[in-house]
Amino acid sequence: MRFKALALALLCSAAAGSVQAQTAPTEIKIGALYASSGPYASISMPVFDAFKVWMDQVNAQGGVEVKAFGKKIPIKLIAYDDQSSTATAATLYNQLITQDHVDLLISDSGSVLTSVGVPIAKEHKQFLFDVSGTGAAFFTNDNPYIALMADPVSTIWPHYISDYLGDEGAKAGIKTVAILYSTNDFTGTQAAALKGFFEKDGKVKVVYYQGVPTSTSNYTVLINNIASLNPDAVLELGYVGNDIAFLRNLQDSGNQFRFVFSIYAGTEKDEIEKNVGVSGMTNIFSYVPASNYEYTPNFGMTQKEFRAAWDKKYPPGSNVAFGANAIYGYMTGLVVEQTLATTKSLGQMDIHDAVFALSNKLKTLDGTFILRKDGAQVGEVTPLGQLQPAGKNELKLVAVYPPNLANGKAVLGK
Repeated sequence: MRFKALALALLCSAAAGSVQAQTAPTEIKIGALYASSGPYASISMPVFDAFKVWMDQVNAQGGVEVKAFGKKIPIKLIAYDDQSSTATAATLYNQLITQDHVDLLISDSGSVLTSVGVPIAKEHKQFLFDVSGTGAAFFTNDNPYIALMADPVSTIWPHYISDYLGDEGAKAGIKTVAILYSTNDFTGTQAAALKGFFEKDGKVKVVYYQGVPTSTSNYTVLINNIASLNPDAVLELGYVGNDIAFLRNLQDSGNQFRFVFSIYAGTEKDEIEKNVGVSGMTNIFSYVPASNYEYTPNFGMTQKEFRAAWDKKYPPGSNVAFGANAIYGYMTGLVVEQTLATTKSLGQMDIHDAVFALSNKLKTLDGTFILRKDGAQVGEVTPLGQLQPAGKNELKLVAVYPPNLANGKAVLGK
């Protein structure tokens, strides 16, 4: 009797294994959006190009290991061009979920193009791998269908700016600051957070706080308005196109401030330098992304290894810009890989559980991956840096704050 029961159990187990093998998909379908044109192309395309570096690597090895099926399964990427349009992106997010029935959904780069995907993914109970949409409003306790991959949430990301100005800056005589920002979820949230930090600390006074449309392409009048108030520090928070226009107009105006900050001067240094020039970027402060700072990963390539793989796929001169967003795209692939290697199934809440189980355990070339319970990223906080001369017509992005991450000292204007 016991023998029959054991034999029956073994037959059931074998049958279950056979069913599992038969029902394993022939490919894992990953849906993604990218912008090949428009104002967000400069941050979107590097993410998309880098994700393809990751995908090519895993597919060359037979696919990604999927625990739920006990085997490697190739990745199939289904990607659409939203052309930097939120309306188009909304349609395409819906298409990926309802028509293509993708197993995993990855947002386009940045908060603007992510913003329309968040409610759509929530409505369809599809987990959203949010690459770099850091807007605070995306993360709520009633939405388990999102996690931020490669950037800290905007409410904490700029903390080192205010900490530096209230600490080292205040000691050096920085007393007033002007904040000029583009009115979108990404930079608007950072601006509000900075204003709150300064007001709470009380060491530096905000004398100018102005939001402008993200489409702004001429900052001459705005810069002159700021100059009339004579602030010690100027923080310009915008996307790549905003930073290019601001830095060009600032150089042309002849106005100088002791401390000037621009997000993308550091995070997309090559793209900004190509459009602004070295002189217009010298001594500008910015974030120091993982493309310019080496972390020690416990999974995936190091920064140097990834750069070598990037240059092999996209040789210098191929007009594909390397920078922070390239790191973000590859790092997102690593999270996807680890998620599939540990998830119980392709069910979206099992995907959620696998992603959140990586929190504070996964370390990549982008730093330590740490999620808040609402899906906001609170790890991977980038140091404050400064673009300093490093030879003839060359600039080096030096980390200057906080002290435990610094590899150089800040140079303030007079």
